[in-house]
This record gives sequence, structure tokens and C-alpha cells, in this order.
Amino acid sequence: MKTFRTSFIIISLLVIVVLANSIYIINDKQTGILLRFGEIIDPKIESGLHFKIPVLNTVKKFDSRVLTLDAVPQPYYTQEKKRLIVDSFVKWKISDNEQFYITSSGGQLGAMRTLLTQRVDEGLRNQFGIRTVIEVISGERDELMRALTEDINKVATSELGVEVIDVRVKKIELPSEVNDSVYNRMRTERERLAQELRAEGNEQAEEIRANADKERTVIMADAYKMAEITKGQGDAIATSTYAKAFNKDAEFYEFTRSLKAYQSTFQNKSDILLIDPDSDFFKYLDSSVGTPKQ
Repeated sequence: MKTFRTSFIIISLLVIVVLANSIYIINDKQTGILLRFGEIIDPKIESGLHFKIPVLNTVKKFDSRVLTLDAVPQPYYTQEKKRLIVDSFVKWKISDNEQFYITSSGGQLGAMRTLLTQRVDEGLRNQFGIRTVIEVISGERDELMRALTEDINKVATSELGVEVIDVRVKKIELPSEVNDSVYNRMRTERERLAQELRAEGNEQAEEIRANADKERTVIMADAYKMAEITKGQGDAIATSTYAKAFNKDAEFYEFTRSLKAYQSTFQNKSDILLIDPDSDFFKYLDSSVGTPKQ
């Protein structure tokens, strides 16, 4: 009985050990490959619970997330042979498990990082070599990154089994011998652009002033025209009124006109008027009848 119990325990332990070596889990952040004596028999194992044959099969697990490769700053030369210190990083992930396993010497991330760093370094050197300092710093930075990502991704996918998602330059440092010339060229370019904008603004301002002066002249002319028409109409009405008054009673009309003339002439006590007493101007002062003196 004791021997049976011991045998049962040993068998149970063996079963547990076999099961423990037969079951493996690939989580949602991983991918893996199944090997049989070093030969790949399943290049892409999805996440979940899986079984394998102990001793005969082995499993290699890889990180399926987007990884970051932070490169060491390196010097690169531009088209004008100007040296720049470039600090960059790469976003990448495994796209082909089998190719990645073969290229990275069994899935070693260190080996893959070294290979990917070499490809990025070569790509940056080529892209910087066909561009000027101004284009690299400000003019064509986005175009450079796009072209670099496409070129490296083609090589990385076919040769390394990884997908390069993005390549970015964190910082570009200019050596002291390049700083002054680059900044002077950038300052000159900005001043030229500012002058162009000022010239366009002055041109638009002159056009607006000319249009405003034209509209003002037209408005003033129309106003003067209307004023003259109104004045003419008023003069015509006044003349008609005077004529009607004169025709109704000429003597009274003449008398009231003389009173108005006296009033406007002698407004101030200090006014002095030298005139012939026999002038018709005083005819209504000398005679209440209003007839001239004989």
C-alpha cells in the first residue's frame, strides 16, 4: 500500500511537470514562434493558451508592441560639407517573426538594435548629404523624415523582419564654426520675407487710399451738385415771392426793402455813413409819403 502511494505521488509529479512544460501562454503584448530542435514550425503564434511537446518543442516569445530605439547623437555632413550633430530616435515593431528570429540571432533585441541603428545611421547620412543646412534645419525637415522613414522601412522589412513606423530628429546641434553663417542666412531670409510683406501691405494701403479719395471726390461732387440744385430752386422761389410782392404793392415793397437796408446799415452806433442827402437812399426818411424830394 505504501509503495502504491509513493508511485502515485511520483506519477502525479511527473504529470504535473509534463503539463507545466507542455502548456505556455502568449499574452496580448507578445508574439512568438514554435521551434522543433531549432527548426521553425510555426512562425507566428497568436496570444492565448497553447500546447507543445516537451523537450521536442521550444517557444520563443517576442514583444509585439511598438518599441523605441534612441540612437546616440552622431555627426553628419550636409551638401555644403557642414558638420551637424544629430540626435534621433526610431519607432519600430516586429512584423515578420521568422525573419526577425533569423536576423537577430535567435530573437536577441540587442543584436536587432545594433542592426537597426546601422540602417538608421546610413539613411540619415544619405538624406543629410543631399540637403543644405537651411533645408535640414527649417525648410525640409518633414520631407526628410518622411523619405528617411520610407527608405529605412523598405530595408528593415525585407532584411530585418521589423516595421519602421517613424524616424524623428530630436535635436540638431550646429558646431561653433557653422552657427554664425547659418543664423546670418536665416536672418537674411526672414528680413527678405518681411520686406516683401511690407511692400505688399504698402501696395494694398495705397490702393485703399486711392479708392477712398476717388469715392470722396464723387461724394463731394454729388453733394455740391445737389446743393447747387437746391440753392437754385430756393433762389427761384425767393425771386418768385419777391416778384409777387412787388406786383401786389410796389410802394410798400420798396418801403420794406428800404427799412431792411437801414437796419443792416446802422446796426452799430459807431457806424458812420457819408452819403449825399439828396440820394434816393433817404427818400423814406425825408418824406412819410415815400416820394422823392422835388
